[in-house]
Amino acid sequence: MRSIWNGAISFGLVSIPIKLVNATENHSISFRQIHAADGGRIRYRKVCELDGEEVTASDIGKAYEDADGSMIPITDEDLGSLPLPTAKTIEIVAFVPADSIDPLQMDAAYYLSANGVPAAKPYTLLREALKRSQKVALAKYALRGRERLGMLRVVDDVIAMHGLLWPDEIRAPEGVAPESDVSVRDAELDLADALMDTLGEVDMDSLHDDYREAVEELIAAKASGETLEQPETGGAGGGKVIDLLAALESSVRAAKEARGEDGGEGSGAKEEKASVTSLADRKPSASTTHRTPTGKSVSRSSSSSGSRKSASSPKSSGAKKSTASTGKPAAKKAASGSRSGAKKTASKAGASKSGTSKSTTSKKTAAKKQSGTKTATRKRASA
Repeated sequence: MRSIWNGAISFGLVSIPIKLVNATENHSISFRQIHAADGGRIRYRKVCELDGEEVTASDIGKAYEDADGSMIPITDEDLGSLPLPTAKTIEIVAFVPADSIDPLQMDAAYYLSANGVPAAKPYTLLREALKRSQKVALAKYALRGRERLGMLRVVDDVIAMHGLLWPDEIRAPEGVAPESDVSVRDAELDLADALMDTLGEVDMDSLHDDYREAVEELIAAKASGETLEQPETGGAGGGKVIDLLAALESSVRAAKEARGEDGGEGSGAKEEKASVTSLADRKPSASTTHRTPTGKSVSRSSSSSGSRKSASSPKSSGAKKSTASTGKPAAKKAASGSRSGAKKTASKAGASKSGTSKSTTSKKTAAKKQSGTKTATRKRASA
């Protein structure tokens, strides 16, 4: 990497020759201005507003514009005569904890490289001292004609320097926070914590500029004469949030789905409930209805087995048996079937009651026979 500045780190009485190298690079795509009608390049020319003539770079100087609009010329000799002890030196002024530096002050980043073999030993000494103390070094340095503030820290095995803004260059956040008092419920905070936990951590190397890649694809398609298909835009928009709690819940579900996770404990319970079908929600099976000889309707389910047939009741069975017999009128068949079904139902009511009723009936029948026999004998004798 090409160095942009050569100097030394002043560490007390120790001087460490170093080279300054840019630690970052800009990957943004730049465009040229053209004439929309014919595609001609638009160029800017530096013209003196007094005589209207174009001025070359060697004829251009510096000046400070005063409040009344007058120009005060400043030459390079004027600036070079100013006392600037940090012109070629990174002067360490203090060692402070890293968390004492406000991230708002962070600016450009550089790598400091040891310049030559003799600089390797003091360079390594400063690097290891920073590691063991777990602190950062505050330093002053001069770059591009002005003095700046920097922070030195260790990155892997290299000393890196972050340019810092001066404290008076940080603006106070006046009038930025919401003016009205806003109260946040615990339920909303819990959902915000759940969303943070769901999003979790990310591998910084996996982050990339999607827009730049889309611009590169567009340029490649235009260069080859192809037409780039317009991607479908997502449904997420910047609409007004009406229900913050609902928005947080939806965000948690969307984050879990994006990570390939289920909906959590709440959705898991819903899935378990969904897998159980209640009796009210079951679809009725196909059934057929027919009328028995006794005049009663009987339904049969086509999906049930023979053992579950609804028509296999004692009465209907008796009716079928009576229908199978021949030589008797239909009414007698129905009556016979009814009596047969009644006897079978009565027999199922209870063994003890059935036995008692049978013995009583047999006694009454025997008494009736004896009485009938006596009556017949008396009639014959009288005749």
